[in-house]
Amino acid sequence: MSFAERPTNLPEEHVQGHALEVFVAFLKLGLTSFGGPIAHLGYFREELVKRRKWLSEDAYGDLVALCQFLPGPASSQVGFGLGLMRAGPLGALAAFFAFTAPSALLLFGFAYWASVFDGPVGMGLIHGLKLVAVAVVAQAVWGMARNFCADQLRAGLAVLAVVLVVALGGAGGQIAAIVAGGLGGFLFCRSEPKADVHEVLFAPRRRFGLLAVALFAVLLFGLPVLSEWIVDPLLGVFASFYHSGSLVFGGGHVVLPLLEAEVVGTGQVSESSFLAGYGATQAVPGPLFTFAGYLGAEMPTGYAPWVGACVALIGIFLPGALLLIAGLPYWAVLRQTPSARGIMAGANAAVVGVLGAALYSPVWTSAILEAKDFAAALCGFVLLVSFKAPPWIVVLLLGLTGIGFAFI
Repeated sequence: MSFAERPTNLPEEHVQGHALEVFVAFLKLGLTSFGGPIAHLGYFREELVKRRKWLSEDAYGDLVALCQFLPGPASSQVGFGLGLMRAGPLGALAAFFAFTAPSALLLFGFAYWASVFDGPVGMGLIHGLKLVAVAVVAQAVWGMARNFCADQLRAGLAVLAVVLVVALGGAGGQIAAIVAGGLGGFLFCRSEPKADVHEVLFAPRRRFGLLAVALFAVLLFGLPVLSEWIVDPLLGVFASFYHSGSLVFGGGHVVLPLLEAEVVGTGQVSESSFLAGYGATQAVPGPLFTFAGYLGAEMPTGYAPWVGACVALIGIFLPGALLLIAGLPYWAVLRQTPSARGIMAGANAAVVGVLGAALYSPVWTSAILEAKDFAAALCGFVLLVSFKAPPWIVVLLLGLTGIGFAFI
């Protein structure tokens, strides 16, 4: 039996493609797609929908809606789905690898460079990257609050999420906040307007969807138990990043507090290295989740750094891919359910609060040490929000600013 069933009444230009074609298209996108998840969706639409005509606007909109509904890195899930639609499972893998590899390799190189480079210049650059993290996370909170907290009810859910994260702390507080937000949305946000229905262009058969969700659940609940029985650093890395990738709603920046709890809270990566790597992530193209590769290289596994990086990357991206395979066959019906839309509205509001709590600690408390730090981070925020400056420009300017501060 084939993995998926393709509709027979498609326009002539929406033909089945080849994995190599998918790889070349996504390698170009992986090398040039700056600006974060929302910008990536625009690049995908321009290159693959409008220019290459791989699928219709309606089918693309349907895929984007599903990936925004599911946990995981939305832009990477959309890329995976586009590869799946174009060339089946091999196309999905080709899209993922080509889009992810450039930024993953750059961040792995940064992890190596940061470990051997010291002195005022290196320390100043790391501090500058921490200031970048302040500006970028503040921009994310600002933009997400405007989108996901548009009324008093959802704003209240965001505030409740902040309270839960601060009161409970760690990953448990973040999970409690998201669950509370989803419950609040289920109870009070079910009046969210229905979306237009579009047929998904190409979806896995339902039995494969069921297998994918079963594997997702087995790994989510089984890995922590297995990690207790088998003490192996790489298994621990995979379990930590799989857990984080399974709980991320609302975009790449939301993974920051989850990863901070997993790797900084457990003492495996220093707070300084964590925030420096996150700042460096803003300067590279491709998905923000490749930050996991940097962290995997930094973690003390006893193996070569590249092994830890690869395990971390697989762990953080796998949940989103499994959930996408599981959701594609059912999305046309599910997205019309008021309860499902309400849960998503509440969960999205909660992640604004989770990210807001992370903006204060560890991001702000680690980076803003003097008045000049606040001034520099504020300038970066204004450049991003008011002047729409590309993130790499802010990274360059604040990186140089941090180096300058080191000699003052």
